Amino acid sequence: MGNIIPMKDSFMELITTLTYYSSIFQAMTTPDYRRSVYDTISFSHKLIGLKGAKGVGKTTLLQQYLQSLTIDISEKIYISMDNPLIGATRLLSIAEEFQKRGIKVLVVDEIHYQRDFEKDLKTIYDFFDIQVVFSGSSAIALSQADLSRRALVYTIPILSFREYLELKLDIKLEPITFDNLLDNHPQQAFEVISKLKPLKYFESYLDFGAYPFFLEGSEQDYIMKLTTAVNKTIESDLLQLFSIDPKNIALLKKLLVIMCENPPGGINITSLAREMELNVKTLYHYITALEKGKLIKLLYYNKKGNALFQKPDKVLLDNPSLFKILCLTSNIGSRRESFFVSMLDDHSIRYSKKGDYIVDQYHFEVGGRNKSFSQIKNIADSYLALDDIEVGEGNKIPLWLFGFLH
Repeated sequence: MGNIIPMKDSFMELITTLTYYSSIFQAMTTPDYRRSVYDTISFSHKLIGLKGAKGVGKTTLLQQYLQSLTIDISEKIYISMDNPLIGATRLLSIAEEFQKRGIKVLVVDEIHYQRDFEKDLKTIYDFFDIQVVFSGSSAIALSQADLSRRALVYTIPILSFREYLELKLDIKLEPITFDNLLDNHPQQAFEVISKLKPLKYFESYLDFGAYPFFLEGSEQDYIMKLTTAVNKTIESDLLQLFSIDPKNIALLKKLLVIMCENPPGGINITSLAREMELNVKTLYHYITALEKGKLIKLLYYNKKGNALFQKPDKVLLDNPSLFKILCLTSNIGSRRESFFVSMLDDHSIRYSKKGDYIVDQYHFEVGGRNKSFSQIKNIADSYLALDDIEVGEGNKIPLWLFGFLH
């Protein structure tokens, strides 16, 4: 019996320490700016998840939610599962103790650091009268069907060009709908131009604007923080969630560099596997991991359900900021297409054999200002998304304006 009491004392000390850290977290100053995605989250739901790439601002959203609550600070708690003090202590045990203390809202950051967290969440949901809001890596999947029915899970995207401008210039800019973009893009562009010169800021956004931490320092600071975020995604999240051999970390990073340097297109899986001294099955596994980690995007002409080993028709880096840290000389076409696709994340987007992409039912070709319709001529509902133009005409739309879709 002598060993049980110290363990209990240790657990209670952990709870006291977590409560102290939570009070510090909740007292911190949060940004006044609320991202558009905040207003889409149904915070009245009992179990809510936020997932997304490292650095997109999930923790800030959690902090803003906690500070919006009018309940007493003793009734809401924040914990981060990457806290080394938590160690092997189960989330369920922590939640049970906090419920005894009258907690109404439990906010859990970095939940993927605990294995089998779904089981704990399911039990908390079913038996405890507390709301749980959790965040985790973009690569997490709620594998248990019964939990996925209980939880509302939102993907937090990178900053749009519109959000970047709002933060950088401290102004209010309205988002536009996809239909309005197609039907009325000249008027939409003129409304923006009446307030600012979009092309003046577009290059800066592409290089240094996809993540909210651009506000926290210099461009060099941004590069260092993004490099750290990418390294942590690979070396921690993906290794754990996809059971990747640690000795192959360098291969994952090499894959990213290859995709950064090459023009947009497919990849020769067999040749690449041979070059990297991997079998094809392992290479597919690594490519899937990089996609789930929001580091690359895989595009298909005809995706076959949940097929594990379908060759992608086009591979891009997930967003244009990644080009700044992954290759010395980025391919301008790849960077443009990366931006275009990243701004259309909530649409059906497929590789197109004629042109570049099919978005919903519309065909798009992405390029510089002199790009012609030659590749998509005689195709109904076809458009050009053109860089280096402020205002378009007809079916020629400025590329930057796609950054106002969210």
